[in-house]
Amino acid sequence: MLGIRYVKAAPTVHVLHFVGGRIRRSGPGLSFFCFSPWSTIVAVPAGSMDGPFMITETTADFQDITVQGSLAYRVSDPVRLAGLLDYSQEANGQYSSDDPDKLVDRVTQAAQTALRPEIQRRKLREALLEAEAIADHVHSGLRESPVLSALGIEVLDFSILAIRPTPETAKALEARAREEMLREADDAIYARRNNAVEQERVIKENELNTELAVEAKQRELEEGKLEAEIELEGRRQVFVEREAANIRTRAEAQAFAVEATLKPLAALDPRALQVLAARSTDPRHMVALGFQEIASNAEKIGTLNISPDLLDSLLRPSRRDR
Repeated sequence: MLGIRYVKAAPTVHVLHFVGGRIRRSGPGLSFFCFSPWSTIVAVPAGSMDGPFMITETTADFQDITVQGSLAYRVSDPVRLAGLLDYSQEANGQYSSDDPDKLVDRVTQAAQTALRPEIQRRKLREALLEAEAIADHVHSGLRESPVLSALGIEVLDFSILAIRPTPETAKALEARAREEMLREADDAIYARRNNAVEQERVIKENELNTELAVEAKQRELEEGKLEAEIELEGRRQVFVEREAANIRTRAEAQAFAVEATLKPLAALDPRALQVLAARSTDPRHMVALGFQEIASNAEKIGTLNISPDLLDSLLRPSRRDR
């Protein structure tokens, strides 16, 4: 009413009140009355703002990739920005121009300018795997960017959400990765089989070593038994030799005794010996000796008569035989 206007800004909005081309008031979150015909109100958002982006770049090996990310920034010098872009507002609170909408494009262009060399000096695989390193380098470059410094913009964060190759390249990479995974799987299977074979070889070697050890022990036992038997046989041989020597000695002693006993009788007449022997024998033996003498001198005997009684006495058993 009557051109009087009440201005009230949020704490995240820096307000500049111009009167006659000079700044009358300046600060965040101001509230005041002003006369609209003489006043120009400039409202610069000073809070954190996000600028999502999606750009296409070419890698060092001439492969196109799409980089999707987000940029967080704030206006650190609203006065400087207000001097470069038109943030003046109408009475209804709307901006007088579309310059505020261009700020996001300028910040995004600065980010693309800093991102391009990081992508172009890397090959496709490196770019796909080094997204975090790329984001760190771009963030450092944006904080030192002269364009953003001239606008009074401070970059709070720069992050890369995704780096995607073209569909054809993605299929080729997937195929290559699949082949590598299959090859690694084959290598793992081969390694597992090789390990199984190696373990089997070790087991067989252990079994053979065990069998050899058992055979060696058995051979030692058999050799020990054989040595014991040999020693026993040796002892037996010594025993037999000593026993034979003892028997021979006893036989020699007995032969010597018999020889010594018979030596006095060797000079005697055999007939005398027979007579001596007959003294302690059966009378029939005497008769038999008599018949033996008769038989030895049979050529000198003409006729010999033997009575039946004599034969009967000779044939009759003696008392000793009963």
